Amino acid sequence: MAKRKKENLLLGDLLQDFIKENKLDRGIDGVDARAAWKNLMGPGVNNYTTSVELRATTLFVSLSSSVLREELSHGNSKIIKMINEDLGKEVVKKLVLR
Repeated sequence: MAKRKKENLLLGDLLQDFIKENKLDRGIDGVDARAAWKNLMGPGVNNYTTSVELRATTLFVSLSSSVLREELSHGNSKIIKMINEDLGKEVVKKLVLR
């Protein structure tokens, strides 16, 4: 068991240390990217979204509507920028709509 430290630490700082020590950043980024997509795109797009998956720096989004897929492909770079701003760091570099 780890040795107890005497100084008081913030829970947020402890969680960040735990995440970094156990290399959980990528998994948490994936969950955050899914949540960002859901929040930013709204219920209209979410009704046609079947899956959102982050692999490395590419966000794969499966849509059930080919028309919506075509419309969103025109704003690819804007969507990437909005997601990264929502996450507070550059996680997504490429967006693949399928």
